[in-house]
Amino acid sequence: MVMHSATVVVVVFFFFFSNVMYICVQLFLSYFRDIVGREVIVEMKEDLAFRGTLHAVDQYLNFKLVNTTVHDPLNHPEMLCVWNCFIRGSAVRYVHLPPDGVDVELLQDATRREARAS
Repeated sequence: MVMHSATVVVVVFFFFFSNVMYICVQLFLSYFRDIVGREVIVEMKEDLAFRGTLHAVDQYLNFKLVNTTVHDPLNHPEMLCVWNCFIRGSAVRYVHLPPDGVDVELLQDATRREARAS
């Protein structure tokens, strides 16, 4: 089997990119697992945001929130009766974290270690 140089470059780039993405996801996943039980705001791509207690997060960054409220009830009155929700990770735009829940030094150290490793 003959591989062209462009194919090799693409395969190497994809391997490097997928490893970097895996490291980033693992970094965020470990952080989100540390703040389970804290209140967060998850903003979705459809301009819908839920405020609630983070109950669980998985490796795909899907979020399960309990005791939820809609962040903007005037624009989304149909969501007022939602108390618990599961939000698919691909639909998330932002996650607003509790200000006292971020250990900046620990996050910077982990980022530096991951950058050195790759």
